[in-house]
Amino acid sequence: MQCMVPPSPSASAARSEARSVSPTSLAAAFALVPDPRRQASVRYALPAILTAALAAILCNHRSVLAITQWIARQSPAVLQHLGFPAGHTPCQSTIQRLFAKLDGHALAEALSAYFAAGAAAAAGQGVSIDGKAQRGRLRFAPGGCPVHALTAFCHESGVVLAHEPIEPATAPGEKHEAELTVAPALLARIDWSGRVLTGDALFCQRNLCQQVLAAQGDYLLLVKDNQGQLYEDIQLLFDPPAPIAPLPLLDQREAHTSERGHGRVDDQRALRASTDLTGYLDWPGLAQVFRVEHTWRVGEQTKGEVQYGITSLSPVTGPPERLLALKRGHWQIENQLHWVKDMTLGEDACLIHCGQGPTVMALLREATISVLRRAGIRQIAARLREHSQYPSAAIALVLDPPYTHA
Repeated sequence: MQCMVPPSPSASAARSEARSVSPTSLAAAFALVPDPRRQASVRYALPAILTAALAAILCNHRSVLAITQWIARQSPAVLQHLGFPAGHTPCQSTIQRLFAKLDGHALAEALSAYFAAGAAAAAGQGVSIDGKAQRGRLRFAPGGCPVHALTAFCHESGVVLAHEPIEPATAPGEKHEAELTVAPALLARIDWSGRVLTGDALFCQRNLCQQVLAAQGDYLLLVKDNQGQLYEDIQLLFDPPAPIAPLPLLDQREAHTSERGHGRVDDQRALRASTDLTGYLDWPGLAQVFRVEHTWRVGEQTKGEVQYGITSLSPVTGPPERLLALKRGHWQIENQLHWVKDMTLGEDACLIHCGQGPTVMALLREATISVLRRAGIRQIAARLREHSQYPSAAIALVLDPPYTHA
């Protein structure tokens, strides 16, 4: 089923024709983003520019200049399909000024709603939250704080479920406080029914746990000394300091993994979970505490670390094997999202720093990854190179239904 979606209210002033797009396409989602420009001065519709920019990034054109050049090289038929007037395309400064003025929160909300609609939650599905930096902005940022957004990432599907921009901090020490300030808004964008929040110790906060539980979700979080009493109680249970002898646990369940790779030999993880502190600790929804010991060998040197955590998953819904899988799955946000944005899409090298430009480009990069992962594509860099030769495949991913170049 198709619907006729006017690109934006300003497009009528530009006398652009409505185009036929799927109501479930990204192009339709972009039509919900408010246009910050004066209607009388608009020549190119906002949804057309955002759609073309995303298609260009899918074709391995990563900067605003490269996006502009890619759009200008397309045939009249492709440009009309994207929503541009025949024979006319925007210049670099037009796109750059538009992105600087665009409401990053509104674009994030539109993308969150779009990807959430196509991401049904499986039972126990893990969702990581973590902050992400744009280090290319450091030289331009007062105080030098590079964090620009908090992101929620689905372990299983590899799709970004929500993105919340962070206002620049005035000092590097305010980085963590800024992430916690926007975390409730990020969590509110997500349907937590059947999902499990995973995060590092920064997000081990009572209000965040209560918010997820109230939304019918669960949590699995690491605990460090930012929650001093909680950390000491869990540590005392599993690893009491000398000369205190360890007490036998009334409830103890274990899981182990052993593997090798990434230059590591004998990479082993052991998780012990217990309900012994459930009635003692005053923490929202706490069902289990756990201890994870990670040891590995690099060359002749053996290394290791011990971490503690809490979860609202019961022993039935959260056996130790599942807890260990969720704990490990949390870091997919680093290697499947943040690493790809930096190394494949060049985010850290990007020098855009004016207005909402960095946020808009970050959102488009995340949408690129989410679109590809939702289509079952795991080799992101290889597919971008393929799209650079066959752009119709990239355009089809954005416009849906697929567009076939004649």
